[in-house]
Amino acid sequence: MVWGAPFQFPGPCLKAVVYRGEANKENHGSISTCPPIPVPLSTQNNHALPPGYELEGYRIERQLSVGGFSIVYLAHDAEGTPVAIKEYLPNALALRGEGEIAPTIPPEFQADFNHGLKLFFEEGRALTGLDHPNVVRVLNFFRANETVYLVMRYEVGRTLRDHIRQHRGKLGEVFMRRMFSGVLDGLGEVHGRGLLHLDIKPANIWLRNDDSPVLLDFGAARYAMDIGPPEPRAMYTPGYAAPEQYHGRFTLGPWTDIYAVGACMYAALAGGAPQAADERMADDQLLPARQRWGSDYSPRLLATIDECLRLEPTRRPQHARALQASLNADQPGDKPPGTWLSRLGLRGW
Repeated sequence: MVWGAPFQFPGPCLKAVVYRGEANKENHGSISTCPPIPVPLSTQNNHALPPGYELEGYRIERQLSVGGFSIVYLAHDAEGTPVAIKEYLPNALALRGEGEIAPTIPPEFQADFNHGLKLFFEEGRALTGLDHPNVVRVLNFFRANETVYLVMRYEVGRTLRDHIRQHRGKLGEVFMRRMFSGVLDGLGEVHGRGLLHLDIKPANIWLRNDDSPVLLDFGAARYAMDIGPPEPRAMYTPGYAAPEQYHGRFTLGPWTDIYAVGACMYAALAGGAPQAADERMADDQLLPARQRWGSDYSPRLLATIDECLRLEPTRRPQHARALQASLNADQPGDKPPGTWLSRLGLRGW
């Protein structure tokens, strides 16, 4: 099992959002309270906790994945139940050598490390009360070894990113609709709690062996708070971040996550991320899904993708539940009749 690479950013950034009111309220949305960033440490991987290490009643078995922001372990609780434990350990801010347990944080990085630790702790607090089959289940969170740990339900499977790489250009419409309907069901529950994910991408969608999805990595998620206009720098993933995550012209809201869902759907068909939103705002070269795959998928599915990827927030679907209903509005069938060129395999014509 690999939980997907955790999000990496050069310095922790407290980000709050508001989605009261309409999506087109200007200069009233996200805020990034980011201190100046010192030159980061070497980005070499930190050493993981050793197998057999006892951590607050959990026994570490092995490392599952590592990223710039955290390490994820397979562990067992006192009853022998497998769990996944995510440890906050940003490579750019902290170092843990072989045989060490607590990380070493240079004084010049201590403030940034503490800021990121607070966000990590908030992630656990936000998710602990959320129990939905399509959202990662956080069972426990605690501080130890001068850092923070999230204990999550262990799931067997692979990320959507890996699935796309393995099946490039061969994802069926039934799979697409069923899987993304599950994503939207979980996202609707998240939004219903007043939370925005803000970093939905294929690496953060886990597919169980039955292909049911789980939304992962809420490290960028925030409760809705009305606290003013954004700073220029924020956390986002190019290709999946909505235009409003690049600047403060529009309010962040559910429509921001919906843009990311549309980008994931586009990526699932294209095999890679769509053109980044900031580039699209300057020179939109993104070929609409209806033009690119018109002979391979139903008009409803392709129109849904294009609606999600509209640059203006007010022109996108405004709620995950509404988008889910639209996605399931008709039966896809196999695919619409193709032209004589497509029947010959000339798909790009």
